[in-house]
Amino acid sequence: MTMMLFRDDAYLRDASAVVEAVTEEGGLILDRSVFYPTSGGQPGDSGTITWSGGVLTIATTVKGQGDQIILVPAEPRQMPAVGQPVRQELDWERRHRHMRVHTALHLLSVVIPFPVTGGAISAAKGRLDFDMPEAPEDRDAVEAALHELISIDAPVTEEWITEAELDASPGLVKTMSVQPPRGAGRIRLVRIGEGVATIDLQPCGGTHVARTGEIGAIKLGKIEKKGRQNRRVSVLLES
Repeated sequence: MTMMLFRDDAYLRDASAVVEAVTEEGGLILDRSVFYPTSGGQPGDSGTITWSGGVLTIATTVKGQGDQIILVPAEPRQMPAVGQPVRQELDWERRHRHMRVHTALHLLSVVIPFPVTGGAISAAKGRLDFDMPEAPEDRDAVEAALHELISIDAPVTEEWITEAELDASPGLVKTMSVQPPRGAGRIRLVRIGEGVATIDLQPCGGTHVARTGEIGAIKLGKIEKKGRQNRRVSVLLES
């Protein structure tokens, strides 16, 4: 089991760890990880691992069995031995851009209140696919609404509920194609806003900025038809 340090602190850029295993494919498993693994449309983190006498560039991060997180080297290199203390450091600029885009997509799901059929995140842009027959009539109004939600600088926090509580509130789940992972007994929710001023509340395991103002300048990208009932809407970071 890998301790998910990013879950407790999405702003943690580096940390010590100990090598637990090296996979047959050449991946690295640490006892604790600041690296987020590819999941829910958010790409796996990249960065570096250093230890006494060695350095390893990490190209991406993926999920292993159970709660294992596997760091994938950019190229075959000498690996640290099992039990070796190491230092892990994120490509922070890339991760932070993922956080900004991910939070912006949560806001997009508020501005366009239709079921979500898919999504993807990159360091430059993100997109959501919506189950809606027609594109929004006024794209400028959609973009203005996004800008307004960013400008109010609402807090972004997490909380946990039981699986039974989620079953009792099925409307919390906006995604049709991906359901929250079950089996652990509890579900992580991401809340934007607070109290009666809550803007959004939905299950999510990804990393987010602490306040909507941190998303920064964005613009609405393409709105594409992807099937009879599907519309793809993109948002782009401007800086």
